[in-house]
Amino acid sequence: MHFDKIIYWCFLVVFVYCAGSVGYLLLLSLAGRLFSRKRMDRLPADPQKRRIAVLVPAYREDGIILSTARNLLQQEYPADRYRVYILADQFQPETVEALRALPRPDASRSSALQPGASQLEVLEVAFDKSTKTKSLNEAFKRISEPWDIALICDADNMLAPDFLERINAAFGAGARAVQGRRVAKNLDTSFAVLDACSEAINNHIFRKGTYSLGLSSAVIGSGMAFEYDRIRRILGEISAVGGFDKILQLQVVSEGIRIHYLEDALIFDEKVDNPHAFEQQRKRWVSSQFIYLRRFFGPAFLQLFKGNWSYFNLAVANNLVLPRAFLFALLPLVTVAGFFLSVSWGLAAAGLIVLYGCALLLGIPRAMYNRDLGIAVLKLPKAITIMVGTILHIRKSNKTFIHTVHTKTEISNSILKEKVK
Repeated sequence: MHFDKIIYWCFLVVFVYCAGSVGYLLLLSLAGRLFSRKRMDRLPADPQKRRIAVLVPAYREDGIILSTARNLLQQEYPADRYRVYILADQFQPETVEALRALPRPDASRSSALQPGASQLEVLEVAFDKSTKTKSLNEAFKRISEPWDIALICDADNMLAPDFLERINAAFGAGARAVQGRRVAKNLDTSFAVLDACSEAINNHIFRKGTYSLGLSSAVIGSGMAFEYDRIRRILGEISAVGGFDKILQLQVVSEGIRIHYLEDALIFDEKVDNPHAFEQQRKRWVSSQFIYLRRFFGPAFLQLFKGNWSYFNLAVANNLVLPRAFLFALLPLVTVAGFFLSVSWGLAAAGLIVLYGCALLLGIPRAMYNRDLGIAVLKLPKAITIMVGTILHIRKSNKTFIHTVHTKTEISNSILKEKVK
């Protein structure tokens, strides 16, 4: 085979892969905009108030955990029907004492609360190698009270006041697993704005888009709720260091459970505000994506033969698409290569860039199109460089617990701040 034919076929393989990735993302993005299905987040409040355990794994989060706990105790939900469990891993003694000293709920909101009972409980945990999964499994071993729903949050998360009401209403309508919409807690730097846009695009494509097509929404590691006994059993079989939510969602859908997406149930999450934190976080995400693609590739096809499209979508399709920053870097290179081959191939590759841009822009809320976004776009080349560089550390990232330091104790998202008291 001549060298020019080898070049041509290599280009064709890369072009087809890029075209498939862009087509998949565009399909889901359009579905999120155009297709309308029954929305569980528009249900009226359910008079039956299910018992909800709010589980918050926290590793060395002394600086923010008090603000998080205060927020979680202010839900517009009967105080006697939910309890917050802080899973304190390597906390300072004074932090644990301060958590346990937080005010008890108002009598007007807790008519059935036992005398002296607290709406917040601190479970101190310690491991040689800490992971979120270990903390959650230890909590399930220690909690003896019966609960209907388990809600998993991160230590930096804050909930909109009606979050638990919306979760309860969804379960009342038949849901058995739900994912809330995670939004930015802060928009104080250009990197935070980029991270917030990335979150919004993920919500639109991998949650709202797939849900609009009748498939299960992807979960995101926090703001996700499940039947208590089911999640306790499933997590007991998981020992992942990173990306535990990817395994969790596959276990759930393999049991015939659809994960619902509640777009109006808001959970505020701290966005990384500097290049180092951005690199550490993305390193963990990229690692889990490729490792779990390989691990579940075979089982996904077995599930597909059984008609479980949600499992295949979450295990293969979601993970087969390159991270967006990689496509940002690859598509221009493919376009340049295409023009070397012929004008037609170059224009076709350039068309992929346009379609890719449309898929992403559809996922960014209109309110985010402002001056801050324009400034943040200038940081995009640096963010892309960081993302591409993470490929060198994939193997190490999935074997080591990577902790993202959080510092934000209040919501500074001016676009959505009114949603929280």
